[in-house]
Amino acid sequence: MERTLIGELNTKEGQEVTIQGWVSVRRDQGKMVFFDFRDRTGSVQGVVLPKSEAIETAKEVRNEYVVSVVGMVNKRPEKNVNAGVQNGDIELEVKQIEIISKAEIPFELGSEVNLDTYLDNMPFTLRTPKQKAIFKVQAEIIKAYRAFLNSEGFTEFQAPKLIGDDAEGSGEVFEVKYLYDKTAHLATSPQLYKQIMVGVFERVFTTGNVFRAEKHATTRHLNEYTSIDAEMGFIKDHTDVMDMETKLMRHICEHLRTTCNEEFKLLDAQVPEVGETIPHIKLREAQELIFKETGKDKRNEPDLEPEDERWLCEWSKREHNSDFVFVTHYPVSKRPFYTYEDEQDPGFTKSFDLLFRGIEITTGGQRRHNLENLIEGAKNKGLDPNNFSYYFQAFKTGLPPHGGWGMGLERLTAKFLNLANVKEATLFPRDINRIDTLLSTDKKE
Repeated sequence: MERTLIGELNTKEGQEVTIQGWVSVRRDQGKMVFFDFRDRTGSVQGVVLPKSEAIETAKEVRNEYVVSVVGMVNKRPEKNVNAGVQNGDIELEVKQIEIISKAEIPFELGSEVNLDTYLDNMPFTLRTPKQKAIFKVQAEIIKAYRAFLNSEGFTEFQAPKLIGDDAEGSGEVFEVKYLYDKTAHLATSPQLYKQIMVGVFERVFTTGNVFRAEKHATTRHLNEYTSIDAEMGFIKDHTDVMDMETKLMRHICEHLRTTCNEEFKLLDAQVPEVGETIPHIKLREAQELIFKETGKDKRNEPDLEPEDERWLCEWSKREHNSDFVFVTHYPVSKRPFYTYEDEQDPGFTKSFDLLFRGIEITTGGQRRHNLENLIEGAKNKGLDPNNFSYYFQAFKTGLPPHGGWGMGLERLTAKFLNLANVKEATLFPRDINRIDTLLSTDKKE
């Protein structure tokens, strides 16, 4: 008999069906055994009656066993209906059970465990409704990201992950042995390739993993994360990029309200509202505001500290009813060599960070598009222009004024869902203490 998905059972009342999936719950009542079965489309309760030929197998089955079940879809008695629950008005009378795969579980799925225990057992703990909800939301974020940019005339491309050197000269890169005793590095950003591709398609975006060899262990950083980037040509200045990202965030939020309402309820989170505009403030103005309101003097700092980001988001919510706020005009000394200096505000760049619920989720801005100016920017950063000759080809052959952004998918997911640690929104996270060493064969003699 052809498999029926559990999500389709409400149309099969009175019919015999075959379902396949996992056992979420088993309740042995002596003469009868009750089960909750699940597959990718949902859950249903099944019951094995005393005289069923499936009763002996049912007593052997345990949680997380993978099974194939033949049964009759029956309407539940009125007093047993679970209103508002998927398949709450039907029940599967089990006729046959075939055990496809047995399971030995470390603890009951859904048990309260600490973060390390959760991460150590991710092949198992990812099956919980909460974790599935987190990564359903993440999947819908990236789906909405692609759909919006495609609708705005952007072309997706795949940026390389093995590169010659770091795009920003930070030194916090992973070295990799390359062919013929050469050394390569894992990419920290697709930035330079995005700019090259502006010369091809004008508007481009890319999604993929990037790597930062930073020795940290915080709730907001990862050594490998998914960077979702975009770059666009023929802009007026950085405000065009900010306007595009505002529209993007509004689209993502509308999409999540449509596709992930149940997941947000389960996780006790709310999708934010994004207005026609997102409030914006220059870095120096923000620092003056912080000094005026809190007495903490950060006015000579080149960047915001985490506590400043949190304060500004609270201010934005209080004063502008916005979970988002743009901070613009970071110092030239702080931003990478390719960031455009504001002619009307010397020493400061046409760049921005987008803060969301207490943390920076995006860095972006206008880029230098004049070759001589770009070379000057590299020299001012202490970089050797000769090391960027391949990148400079795009500028030698003509690039328009352009700009873009980069953001981390995992951090964005975590803030949408108010998760305390970005690792909770990361599949198989990499940090200073964690990498999967037990996936490899030890070939040592």
